Amino acid sequence: MRLDSTFTRATLALLFSFALWPAAHAQPNSGRPAATPQPAHASRATEGFPIERYLNIRAASSPALSPAGDRVAFLLNVTGTPQVWSVGAAGGWPEQLTFYTDRVDFVRWSPDGTGLLFGKARGGDENAQLYWMTTDGAQVRQLTDAPKVRYNFGAWSADSKRISYASNKRNPNFFDIYVMDVGNGQESLVYQQDGSNAAVAWSSDGRFIVVSRASDTLSLDNDLHLVDLATKDAKHLTPHTGATQYGDVHFTRDNRALLLSTNAAGEWQSLARMDLTTRRIEPATNALWDTDASEMSADGRLLAYALNREGFSELYVRRLTDAGIAEGRDTPVELPGKGVVGGLDFSGDGRKLAFTFAGARHNADVWLYDLKTRKLEQVTRSSRAAIPQSSFVEPELIRYKSFDGREIPAWYYRPRKVGTGGAAHPLPVIVSVHGGPEGQERPAFNPTYQYFLSRGYAVLAPNVRGSTGYGKTYTHLDDVKLREDSVKDLAAAVDWLKTSGGADARRIAVMGGSYGGYMTLAAITLYPDLWAAAIEMYGISNFETNLRNTSGYRRRQREREYGTLANDLEFLRSVSPIYKVNRIKAPLLVFQGKNDPRVPYTESEQIVKALRDRNAPVEYTLFDDEGHGFVKLNNRLVVYPKIVDFLERHMK
Repeated sequence: MRLDSTFTRATLALLFSFALWPAAHAQPNSGRPAATPQPAHASRATEGFPIERYLNIRAASSPALSPAGDRVAFLLNVTGTPQVWSVGAAGGWPEQLTFYTDRVDFVRWSPDGTGLLFGKARGGDENAQLYWMTTDGAQVRQLTDAPKVRYNFGAWSADSKRISYASNKRNPNFFDIYVMDVGNGQESLVYQQDGSNAAVAWSSDGRFIVVSRASDTLSLDNDLHLVDLATKDAKHLTPHTGATQYGDVHFTRDNRALLLSTNAAGEWQSLARMDLTTRRIEPATNALWDTDASEMSADGRLLAYALNREGFSELYVRRLTDAGIAEGRDTPVELPGKGVVGGLDFSGDGRKLAFTFAGARHNADVWLYDLKTRKLEQVTRSSRAAIPQSSFVEPELIRYKSFDGREIPAWYYRPRKVGTGGAAHPLPVIVSVHGGPEGQERPAFNPTYQYFLSRGYAVLAPNVRGSTGYGKTYTHLDDVKLREDSVKDLAAAVDWLKTSGGADARRIAVMGGSYGGYMTLAAITLYPDLWAAAIEMYGISNFETNLRNTSGYRRRQREREYGTLANDLEFLRSVSPIYKVNRIKAPLLVFQGKNDPRVPYTESEQIVKALRDRNAPVEYTLFDDEGHGFVKLNNRLVVYPKIVDFLERHMK
């Protein structure tokens, strides 16, 4: 069962639906969207393609196969935001099924094939509501209608009559588990608990739901509970000590065991099998890399899973007994190239497997694998805006040593037109920092990277300590009091760029969104002399105010990683960039969404005001109709031209 919870690792759907660098919309001070974007740099773009062309490269994601395997529903951003589309599995002209200005978050086909379920929030506020739709899109029925409540979809029941989901309707700080009869809209509370809960699996006999509960004290830690829907009794399945993750949960065909991924036995998120009677967990693979996606066929006979090996995906299909034991050797699926796989989904008969693939030279598209013939077919062909695929650059995986001798992995993109850099042609470089912090920079398609590469910039995208994908220990190396060790990794990245990356020491910029925004601010305050420019998007400037003002459920989640207001207030202040503003030398460009429930817009307002009070160079854009991340194309057509112009002025 695919996990659609805030409290599990972020799904790859977001990665595929829009650029890795967030985008935005607005005017600098008013918060009102600009009516007609007028990129300041346009008159100087004398060669190659302008940034607007790159922003119009499309992406298809989140495939949902019909039970018969004859059609695929998916999300496509051709209208400016991801909407639900449908196409025949054999190809053909796709049909658009939803028509909203806000993005659609996901789509799922009902097991009986009679309808589709999707989720959508408003203005980026992340309070997703659930909708049912006929398969042709002609009829849409809203199942939930509480704009201040968030609904996290869990699963369909096998008989297609009910859905499960988590909701914070009882208390905005906590998520309980509900079941709804889709036919009449009747909702019942099946699991109530003051915590962050998600419905992650439903037994095929309809009797049990597995609930994942995030820890209140440890980062990247959760527990599983088995809920009996008849009695509402809950059995704790995973008592443990220390931070441990359990994800991608599936009931076996006989409903007597679970297949899941977990790092309970070591460093990696590996496939494992849990006997529901004894609660004993036994490893089902011995891979030394994370299993970051898996899906089981409706009949429980097949399991597809993707390994994250050094950032690249490897895809396999396993045949299973009724008890969930592997039969024979796993079948590898040959992918279209090097890249990242997500959105796994089987047809109802188990004959076909759909997934999304994106690589550095491949914008995201939906692919279909025939398990009988072992043939792979491309279902969608998202536009590359007439930009030649041959012009796209693949990154090199490099490692550099940080302050303590630890090697930090990073992706280094070198522009084609100026070679590899050197004394004669030193490179301007953008250091791009991912969010999370429990995230990972992976070699998927990034149109803005490709634009800057075409303009002669290099891009270094590091996975500093605290990133996922490199084992449990590495992920926890930035917890609480170790917060600024990850910023030291950015300083070490600059050292590598100057000594081994052919960089021009006078032209290195840093850029990031969300937690990457905090890292950007921390970098220019702790190491002010390293940076020629900085771009910060909806990042934390003050840990104290961010924790006080963020959504209640987010506060508990983030305190496990950053430290608590009750016990660590002085430390939180000591690592907050707002208290080091006087050290900033680099010109700063800031973007923020007004409806952000994770990092409130006041975080950006604080840092901008502090810089303006001392007449420091800062430019600011606030967007009234975006949240945590910028999705709408018309907004992105404002943000990225601003970024281009900003870097052209300060880097060239």
